[in-house]
Amino acid sequence: MTQTLRTPPDLDEDVRERRERKPVARAAARGAIASMAMSGLRQLTTALGLVPTTPPESVIERTAPTAFHRIPVDRRPAVVEMVHWLYGAGGGAVFALLPRAARRQPWAGPAYGVLVWAAFEMAIAPALGLHRRHGTAERLALLADHVLYGAVVAASPWPHEDDR
Repeated sequence: MTQTLRTPPDLDEDVRERRERKPVARAAARGAIASMAMSGLRQLTTALGLVPTTPPESVIERTAPTAFHRIPVDRRPAVVEMVHWLYGAGGGAVFALLPRAARRQPWAGPAYGVLVWAAFEMAIAPALGLHRRHGTAERLALLADHVLYGAVVAASPWPHEDDR
């Protein structure tokens, strides 16, 4: 007669909770990585003069001007980057909470990136009083980096595990 070891019910619940959090944590990590990819594309678009000031910099300047100006000038780009990565991680976590059927569609990531961009342009920026005048080139550049963001957020190397 063989005896199987059973885990206590509270341990089973703990394991289940950790499994449920893993997809959100992985998606948050992909969101941070996606923000890093956006930053690379943004370097190009700002160097080409298509985007004069990045949205994360504008948001920080508007929401926390005193704190931002206390940071030494040479350190400000690093702070802006870190805040941008945090935004991206949050957006990635939200993506993980979407229904599985939606997340599995090939267009889901790019569409999510467009929705994030649209939410910023139509709701967040106006709410913060960021009255930016965008030319067509700037709008397309910002749209492109958000499509890239969405594509990276949706690219899961563990799709079978993200759906558990």
